[in-house]
Amino acid sequence: MKVVILDGYNLIYRARYSGPTWQTGPDSITFRFFRSLRPIIEKLEPDKVYFVTEGYPKMRMEKDENYKGTRVREVDEEFSRQKKDIISILSEHFPVEVIRHPHYECDDVVSHLVTNIHSNDETVVVSTDTDFLQLYNTAPNFKLYNPIKKQFTTSPDFDYVSWKALRGDGADNITGFQGVGDKTALALINDAQRLEDFLDSKPSYRDKFNHNKFMIKFHEPLDDLKFMEFSGVASNWSAIKESFEKMEFKSITKEKSWDKFKNTFLMLE
Repeated sequence: MKVVILDGYNLIYRARYSGPTWQTGPDSITFRFFRSLRPIIEKLEPDKVYFVTEGYPKMRMEKDENYKGTRVREVDEEFSRQKKDIISILSEHFPVEVIRHPHYECDDVVSHLVTNIHSNDETVVVSTDTDFLQLYNTAPNFKLYNPIKKQFTTSPDFDYVSWKALRGDGADNITGFQGVGDKTALALINDAQRLEDFLDSKPSYRDKFNHNKFMIKFHEPLDDLKFMEFSGVASNWSAIKESFEKMEFKSITKEKSWDKFKNTFLMLE
């Protein structure tokens, strides 16, 4: 079986910023999301699709309250409304399983799906988030598809988690080591003795390295699966078309376009 796992918020944010400046209708983000979703499904030809959304990173926040502390929390009611509309349409009417864990991030849930639930299946994660590269190190059944470049991402030939623990991750407010960039981090993890010497060079370095690895590595929600939230996968094409017509998605709902759109997803029923 071939399983496609959609990084939900990543794709919604892509739809938010990918449109032309003239496309500013009240549901333009929703339109761009569903217009871009169909060719992804058409290209990858999955047997099953998950759409994974975000939960609260409980374990990471307990470890470090400054995790992701540099991110600006913007208030955009219109974007929030459309994000809810997209998730609602998918979970209620599409043959797609919408999944979320309240205590874990999307990345952790995706990792669980790849390495546990579908360990014997071919899995493709659709996202521009490079953190998923670490799955190449642990899951032989995994591929990462970049929906912007429209191509699969190359597997790293090094320990991605250790590499990123050394260089840090500014987006998540995980500080790296002074003077260690991409090339130096790669040289260190490719030379075990050099890495050990580096971590022993200052008293705080080994603890910082282990801390960063804990924050970057995907967490396994196995002991907490009873809290996992799933939607059904039954499709309701009349309801979908009615919603799209109300939002005036004419380029999707006209006869030939609608047949093409609908037929792309029929393989999932």
